[in-house]
Amino acid sequence: MTSRRFANLLRRAPWLVHIPLRLLRPFYARVTVGAVGAVFNAEGQLLLVEHAFHPLTPWGLPGGGMKRGETPDQTVRRELLEETGLRVEVVRPLIIAKSHWLPHHLDIGYLCRLSRPDQPIRLSHELLAYRWFTLHEELPPLSPFHAEVVRCAAAALAILD
Repeated sequence: MTSRRFANLLRRAPWLVHIPLRLLRPFYARVTVGAVGAVFNAEGQLLLVEHAFHPLTPWGLPGGGMKRGETPDQTVRRELLEETGLRVEVVRPLIIAKSHWLPHHLDIGYLCRLSRPDQPIRLSHELLAYRWFTLHEELPPLSPFHAEVVRCAAAALAILD
């Protein structure tokens, strides 16, 4: 059967595509996804949090793992709400990277801004402290991925301004 005839068949019966996809699914890679947010307030300051469970680089961006059925931007909104009590607007994705530590894991960094400027921060048990930083001051040591998200966020903000 030629490619054209096969394409025409699939156009008449698009449900046929699902059969080979379901048969091949066990052979595709399964990955986990983490999402972090570079959150900026109205003054242009970046939110960094001190993580209780990150012993090598405790300071970083808020975020966490994607749950089944979630999209990455839903994940970053949920994680920020759970960890800090903040409601954020996801502006755009900044970077997607394969994890250095986990073989089947992707990390996604997002540019975010507060939905409302007057929101109080309520830290979860996963976080020890928080601080708003300007991009001109020295930041605490960050993991390579978080540092790259901050660099991409600074570049995106320069373009948006």
